[in-house]
Amino acid sequence: MSDVIGYLGPGGLHGGLHGAECIGGAAGYIDRQVLTLKHVYQWPTAMTTYRSSAYDPEGILGTLTSIFTVWLGVQTGLTLQVYPKHRSRLLRWAAWAVVLGAIGAALCGGKETGGPIPLNKNLWSLSFVFVLCCFALILLMALYVSIDMLKIWSGSPFFEPGMNSILLYIGHSVANEMLPWHFKFKTMNTHIKRLVESLWGTSLWAVYAIYLYHKKFFWSL
Repeated sequence: MSDVIGYLGPGGLHGGLHGAECIGGAAGYIDRQVLTLKHVYQWPTAMTTYRSSAYDPEGILGTLTSIFTVWLGVQTGLTLQVYPKHRSRLLRWAAWAVVLGAIGAALCGGKETGGPIPLNKNLWSLSFVFVLCCFALILLMALYVSIDMLKIWSGSPFFEPGMNSILLYIGHSVANEMLPWHFKFKTMNTHIKRLVESLWGTSLWAVYAIYLYHKKFFWSL
């Protein structure tokens, strides 16, 4: 399947390709050449659904776009430190959102699976970074107005998990294959089934975090 030019899908059974190694695009190819197949993540999400080969979402190229995402987040945080007024903060966040959204839309052609650089979370493609940060800023502005300015919402049930984020992260890493967080239908090879399982597990951890918050139990480093 190495001769499929421009293919950006998950490989394996996707689109009738039947090529397990056809995964990750240029990012996957570079990782396999530089790190070798044995030194990349062996169980990507595409393996279960599409029977694809090993692929590391945190590979060499993916790390570069991840660093860029962090940099954009730092600029967002600096706005809080440098500009004390609500209006100044919101105007700058809105400007960032418009610019990033426009660039992201241009890169993906305004389509879910189109454009010169399609949206792809596993590849952490550049278009995904721009679109992700655009919507993240819009969400941040909505939360900032409702929680910090108008004070009509406390942030619950999202505030409490943030107070014990390390505990929840470690707990999920240990118990993600256990009941009641994890369960299986007869098969788990569709996106909707995995979405239901993920939402269920996330909701259980949120309830647990709320309980710990009311017990004044916080685990931090």
